[in-house]
Amino acid sequence: MKHRDYSNRNTNDRNTNDIFIQDMDREELHSYPSGKTFPGEGMPPKRRKRRRRRGIALPVFLCIIALGSLTGCLFLVIKNRLLETEISEAAAYVEEMNNTVLYTEEETADMINAAVSDASRQKEEDILGRVKTMMENGEGTSAMLRELYPGEIVVAADSRYYFFPVLDTIRHHSYIEDQFVMNEDDILEYMADGEVLSKKGIDVSRYQGEIDWEKVAGDGVEYAFIRLGIRGATEGKLMLDETYEDNMEGALENGVNVGVYFFTQALNKEEAVEEAEFVLENLKDYDVSYPIVLDVEEITTKNPRTKNMGKQDWTNVCIAFCDRIREAGYVPMIYGNLKTFMLMVDLEQLEEYEKWFAYYRTPLYFPYEFSVWQYSSTGKVNGIDTDVDMNISMKDWGE
Repeated sequence: MKHRDYSNRNTNDRNTNDIFIQDMDREELHSYPSGKTFPGEGMPPKRRKRRRRRGIALPVFLCIIALGSLTGCLFLVIKNRLLETEISEAAAYVEEMNNTVLYTEEETADMINAAVSDASRQKEEDILGRVKTMMENGEGTSAMLRELYPGEIVVAADSRYYFFPVLDTIRHHSYIEDQFVMNEDDILEYMADGEVLSKKGIDVSRYQGEIDWEKVAGDGVEYAFIRLGIRGATEGKLMLDETYEDNMEGALENGVNVGVYFFTQALNKEEAVEEAEFVLENLKDYDVSYPIVLDVEEITTKNPRTKNMGKQDWTNVCIAFCDRIREAGYVPMIYGNLKTFMLMVDLEQLEEYEKWFAYYRTPLYFPYEFSVWQYSSTGKVNGIDTDVDMNISMKDWGE
């Protein structure tokens, strides 16, 4: 019978235990007393590795739970602070509402009606007070109406009053009311920063008689509109003003710039062109630097030839005359007063032409563009024995 050799087996077992002991963590090794069996002793290596992983995973899992709990606590703390703020704001709003008087819809409507009624009474009292003051000051009805209706142009004509809304479709002038100043000689000037920007002028006809133009020039007159002629109001005859030539020569010889005007009674475009040709023929020998003017006014003669003309008829006459004057190389202009520009012609169709506006009060009562303002019919000028029309020009055509 053969005996097995167990000495090698014992040696291999010892080697296996030695390897296991070397693989163990030193702290784990020292934690066991001598003679005790180590955890996992006798286990396969793979099982020992899985056991070590489970030992690491547990603390990590507990840390994650702890962090989640901490985050939840922080969220609850923040939300609690927000709720406290909302509660505080709500309490303040409730307190404010308790101190606020609330009205029903019906009560609110009654309050509005009462306020409107009070305002109407106050406005009525203000208006009556203004009317009373103006009447005590001797102001006329037209002045009162213009004061009470600032958004409209009030025109008195034919024993009635016309109201025209101020239109934005027509160009407005840009002059500043306070800069029109009457100087110590009763001459109207347009001032800015102490400088006179306007030009002093007059307009004359045979009604001024013989004029000493040297004295006129010495009185500071810079330009004059001289009447060239008229068309007869009944028969329609074209006539030259009897003082036209003397006035043209006298003004130019003394350095006074000149323009001319013609009093129209044309019935249509053809007659308007005829008037323009008459004017051009009679000014060709003179140096005319200021505009050539068509004088458009209501005639007071009984049964004038133009009595049946309408607004478009007058507008057509103005356009025909001005276009012919411009073709000849001169500056055309239309003269008129409130009635002319609001009742007789359509201003929107005449925007391209210069305007000469007659109005004998201050402040100026005309919102639209103009170049010359005839502000007085009772002016006094050296060299003229009668009253004379005074003008302020916002342009200097004599340059």
